[in-house]
Amino acid sequence: MSRPVIFDLFHTLVHGADDERDRVVGEMALVVGVAPAALVAAYHATWRDRLVRWDVEETVRILAGRLGGTPTDEQVTQAGGHRRALARRVLGTVSTATLDVLDALRDDGHPLALISNATSETAEAWPQSPLARCFDVAVFSCDVGLAKPNPAIYRIAAQRLGIAPAECVFVGDGADGELAGAAAVGMTVFRTTEHNDTDPSWGGRAFATLDDLPALLHESAGLRSASTSDGRAGWPTE
Repeated sequence: MSRPVIFDLFHTLVHGADDERDRVVGEMALVVGVAPAALVAAYHATWRDRLVRWDVEETVRILAGRLGGTPTDEQVTQAGGHRRALARRVLGTVSTATLDVLDALRDDGHPLALISNATSETAEAWPQSPLARCFDVAVFSCDVGLAKPNPAIYRIAAQRLGIAPAECVFVGDGADGELAGAAAVGMTVFRTTEHNDTDPSWGGRAFATLDDLPALLHESAGLRSASTSDGRAGWPTE
């Protein structure tokens, strides 16, 4: 079996759409009766809680309340629907080229997994997204209560693939310290700069477009085969 490849989602397979997210949160603020700039700032300040604890409606209620708002149930539902629509749009922006590469990797025998630091609306939208059919496993921080770079979230993905972390390749842009987290559990790490040059200090292998990844995997497979045949211990993890 070809080595499993575990992907990050935002700024790796799709653009993170950060400006669009802020615009939508500003519109949600008008729905629930608080200042748009204040709600955007509150969203940024509570990103860890939103990744592992709060669903969409909880987030709206908690943050609006902290800002002095008293939204009705209807307003909370309306604002939450706005955020869910954004998640569907962002996942729908995946390019045909990206889907073609993922299909090619699967055809070449690579099991594929996803690990995403994502809030609940992304996890909810995932099954209907064009990307979902390409993946054997998808692990979202909001579902497991853990976020990258916590080593446990990488181990969960590997366990669901039925393989040790050291047998996996991790591909990501580098947000949230994810590359170091993957390397810490023994994964081979490749950094993508296609959507964003997020972690330029990372010293390991990097590539500019997803089209470059199959060749890197073949090259690394050759290095691994050579290193194991002469008694050395497998792949580099940088």
